Amino acid sequence: MGENNEGILKGREMFSFCLATVGILVVAAFVLETPKGLFHGMVKIILSRDALITDYFELAGFGSAFLNAALVLGLGMVLLHSQKIPYTGFTMAVLFINAGFALFGKNPVNVLPIIVGTWLYAKAHRVGMNRYIYTAMFGSCLAPMVTEMLYLLPFPFGVNLLCAVGIGIFVGFILPPLSMHTASMHMGYNLFNVGFSAGLLAFVMVCIMESFSLESNSVFIWKYGRPVWLAIGMYLYFGLAFGYGAYINKGKMRPLLKLMRHPGRAVADFVLMDGAGTTLMNMGIVGWICTSYILLIGGDLCGPVVGAILTAFGFAAFGAHPKNYLPVLAGVFLAAYVNHMMPTTPGIQMGAVFAVGLSPIAGQFGIIAGLIAGALHSAVVVCTSSLYGGLNLYNNGFSTGLVAIILVPTLESFIKGFKVRHGKKDQN
Repeated sequence: MGENNEGILKGREMFSFCLATVGILVVAAFVLETPKGLFHGMVKIILSRDALITDYFELAGFGSAFLNAALVLGLGMVLLHSQKIPYTGFTMAVLFINAGFALFGKNPVNVLPIIVGTWLYAKAHRVGMNRYIYTAMFGSCLAPMVTEMLYLLPFPFGVNLLCAVGIGIFVGFILPPLSMHTASMHMGYNLFNVGFSAGLLAFVMVCIMESFSLESNSVFIWKYGRPVWLAIGMYLYFGLAFGYGAYINKGKMRPLLKLMRHPGRAVADFVLMDGAGTTLMNMGIVGWICTSYILLIGGDLCGPVVGAILTAFGFAAFGAHPKNYLPVLAGVFLAAYVNHMMPTTPGIQMGAVFAVGLSPIAGQFGIIAGLIAGALHSAVVVCTSSLYGGLNLYNNGFSTGLVAIILVPTLESFIKGFKVRHGKKDQN
């Protein structure tokens, strides 16, 4: 097993795929927009408020949004390379959640203060940044807080900028110990752990801001519609992932079935457990599932939804696969027919895709538990964003954390009680 892992870690398959993704995004950007248009679009992205939901497709155009995603993904790869981090399943999850949210909230500027803050935390504890690099990259979900300070504070722009950077550094400094603590609360059943810890921190920060009469309000910028060219491009991209994985596996499909037997509870690194080829095939399938779901319900291929799909695509390397994700997805869909929401409601569209974070519940406890988890998530997620004024991009991560904390102990107690009763009957 150790020799196999060493061979996987030395492989360049995942790095090559990520590099190819950067190239695809850059080419798409220049095909869709002129260089001048890309420049103005990037300026608009960097200077605009980024609170949920700010769709960069609508705000700055498809080309600029894709270029921003390429820059954020490229920045993440540079950071990982600087710390000599191998490309495992966790690496793919952190890179693609950043690429996805670069379509609605993150840019190469507003993420930097948080990364610096985490670097300072590592220095203060006299450990290498490689220990906290993932937390820093996931923690950039609070990047809108940096941008928001530029508009909320009543001081001159220069002072506002310094305060905004300082708050971003403070957030990056606080997140590492907080995220380590929250992981034990949901016991690995929420794949979006930093999203949960960031939600708690964002709630406290917003309360402090409101005590000084600084109130942040959510944003709703959303591009409706399903461009045919974008749908085709996404199917081809996920097909590229599947095809590349099949090529690495020399056409063998059996390892994919083995991967789907994992419950997915963190830490479930598919690259280490099943190899790069099998993982890429799984990622491609999950990408197809998410895209098909949005098209079948008549949803929108906007920045937030495409970003959510890229996030699910990344976490298909770290805990999620069709067998444990489909029950949760179905739970979100079915819940829409017993409450006042529709599957095409923007928040529910995102919630359905982001429900991938609860996949380990279905993997561990079965289909019924997955359906319940998805239904609970669809109810909770529409309420949580108001807690922090849209300043936590991983609102679904906060919601999945709450659902896991409530649902998992309940499921475990019922299962334990059933086993005890069943054991007594057998003895009789």
